[in-house]
Amino acid sequence: MSRSFPHAALWPLLPGSTHAYVTELLAAHPVDVRLSRPRRTKLGDHRAPTALRRRHRVSVNDDLNPYAFLTTLLHEIAHAATWERHRPRIRRVRPHGPEWKAEFERILTPVVAGRMLPDDVNAALGRAMRNPAAATCSDRDLMLALARYDAVESGLVFVESLPAGTIFRTDGGRTFRMGPKLRSRYRCIEHATGREYRLHPLCRVVPVTG
Repeated sequence: MSRSFPHAALWPLLPGSTHAYVTELLAAHPVDVRLSRPRRTKLGDHRAPTALRRRHRVSVNDDLNPYAFLTTLLHEIAHAATWERHRPRIRRVRPHGPEWKAEFERILTPVVAGRMLPDDVNAALGRAMRNPAAATCSDRDLMLALARYDAVESGLVFVESLPAGTIFRTDGGRTFRMGPKLRSRYRCIEHATGREYRLHPLCRVVPVTG
């Protein structure tokens, strides 16, 4: 479920140094921003205008730290900008193809060039914008930089830091045994069901001792 907010209500969720720039972007693009409850499969999304809804609609998970929230918001605004710029041929434009990558780089450049963010996040965004991934969570260096600013509960660690065979618990209370890395994710077996799951390296979990 998501809920719409006036743009000014976004300010507590964004770095203060970016308020003026985000104001300019939202004035330049017909975008309604919605806040969404945390979703496991995505940080944000974009929906193009329809015959019944004339403005773009983007949603961003409301549990993100300010730098992750900003990155996700700009990612989705880039989709709206791509749709507007290539509207006559939009059906032939891939969602994260060169057109979107060019828009994302254009939108990120003032943030990076203006050094609006901490040095580590700024550097990671500078690298990412040269060839941005389809999803922020697919860019490990960027995710690590953003994750440093999460409010982390004591005892939580990244999945990628656990040795094979470690038993761990997710925030939902499910227990798994750590397995090998398969391409970009880790193969883990749920204790209760024996089912196999593929977990992102930067999922935060609690190792179970004893």
